[in-house]
Amino acid sequence: MIESIVVVGSGVMGRGIAYAAAAGGFHVQLVDVQEEALQNARGEIETIFSKGVQRGKLTGEQAEEARKRLFYSTSLSDAVSSADLVIEAVPENLDIKKAVFTELEHAAPPHCYLATNTSTMSPTEIGSFTSRPDKVIAMHFFNPVHKMPLVEIVRGHETSDETAQAAKEAAERMGKETVVVNEFPGFVTSRISAMVGNEAFFMLQEGVGTPEEIDKAIKLGLNYPMGPFELGDLVGLDTRLNNLNYLHQTLGEKYRPCPLLVKYVKAGRLGRKTGRGVYDYTSEAEKGGVTK
Repeated sequence: MIESIVVVGSGVMGRGIAYAAAAGGFHVQLVDVQEEALQNARGEIETIFSKGVQRGKLTGEQAEEARKRLFYSTSLSDAVSSADLVIEAVPENLDIKKAVFTELEHAAPPHCYLATNTSTMSPTEIGSFTSRPDKVIAMHFFNPVHKMPLVEIVRGHETSDETAQAAKEAAERMGKETVVVNEFPGFVTSRISAMVGNEAFFMLQEGVGTPEEIDKAIKLGLNYPMGPFELGDLVGLDTRLNNLNYLHQTLGEKYRPCPLLVKYVKAGRLGRKTGRGVYDYTSEAEKGGVTK
């Protein structure tokens, strides 16, 4: 049984997964090479715990017990030495993921399952970086992790039934719904989300409407919880562009990134994490659209 989980990468997704795993009763270690990043993650996770208690999602006692199960480390090899499941949540860059899984191959015990939180990349290819591709799988969490109910579990070519079942059970223990699908570029959700987000940028480029108008139309007309620009700013426009570049390479012209999206990324307007994306977050009280 899985009892010890290590999450690699303390960014928005990693800290969310660590919170969900600790709240689900697992012993959790969150790993990042940067101590400052870990401290930022600790503060954000504490905020999520506090808000969860305020909203009745968990009791004060449950929150305190979960905090006691959550640890922070800058040493990947030490953290994974007794792990049952590792969930990698580093940026969507294959070279970075290869470096992580190469280290996991040597440091994680033989029984350990290795999951990637990728939203588009191949778990088969990532599994090839190890000698245990049968134990490699994608567990695609959604942002914000503590609110979004789904984990998309994606089997690589070599992934065993045992690994798929273990990933499913771990996600369900975190309180998540699951779908188990076979690998294909973009899986199910990212193919749709990337296309919607890219099309929204084309509409903005063409002057169809302001960011607020387009987001409002999608939310109220199609019942999306967030507009495509709000979501893009949340996950990072650089992440959205990386995903589109990968889908463009693997699935063809319909995923060619909008030039306006490319321009925003070149300008360093990546979303909430940099203070400006499609919207301006330098003053949350005055958040509004940004001109093209």
